[in-house]
Amino acid sequence: MSALQKLVLASGSPRRVELLQQAGLEPDRLAPANIDETPLKSEHPRSLAKRLSLSKAEKAHERLKKDGEAEGCYLLAADTVVAVGRRILPKAEMVDEASNCLQLLSGRSHRVYTGLCLITPSGKVRQRLVESRVRFKRLSHEELESYLASGEWRGKAGGYAIQGLAGTFVVKLVGSYSNVVGLPLYETVNLLVAEGYKVHFNWLSGAGAH
Repeated sequence: MSALQKLVLASGSPRRVELLQQAGLEPDRLAPANIDETPLKSEHPRSLAKRLSLSKAEKAHERLKKDGEAEGCYLLAADTVVAVGRRILPKAEMVDEASNCLQLLSGRSHRVYTGLCLITPSGKVRQRLVESRVRFKRLSHEELESYLASGEWRGKAGGYAIQGLAGTFVVKLVGSYSNVVGLPLYETVNLLVAEGYKVHFNWLSGAGAH
C-alpha cells in the first residue's frame, strides 16, 4: 500500500478494531474523540447517530491537523445508537441503567443505528447510516440477574453486547450483524473503496498482514 495512505479510527473501541481486522484492515492510529453524546431535545435516534459520528470525525480530524498527521489520512468515525421506537437507550454505565434497558428490550423488537463518517485525505466528508432490527426473547428474572452480574453490559449502547452472552437473547435479527456489534463492515468497506482506499491490499498477503 502507498505509504501515503493511512487509516485512522476515531474510536478506542476494541470491538471496532476487531471488526476492522476481520476485514483485513489495521488502523494506523486510534484517535478517540470524547464528545458530549447527550441527545438533543426530541432528536430522532437516526439523527443522533449521524450527528455524533460527524462530531467525532471532525474533532479527531482537527487533532490530526494540529499534530501535522492529516496528510494521506482516511479518518473513520462511528456511533451506535439503540432505540425502542423514538426512545434512545443509554450507553449503560450503572447497573440500574442496564437493568432498565434490558427490561425494556425483553420480549420486544428494537432498532440499532450506526452512523458512519469518513473524512478523506482531500477533506471530503462522506456519511452513511445503517439500521438493523433486533428482537429479544422474554427474559426471565434469572437471565436478567445473571447477565447484570456478568458486567458485560458496561459501556454498551442499550446495555448489552450481541457478540457476547446476550447473543443468546436474540430471537431474530434483520440487517447487519456487525452493525449491532458497532461497525457495519459492508458499508464501511464500500465507503473506503469508493474513496480510493486500498482495502484489499492486505488480503493479497493474508488478512491483516503488514
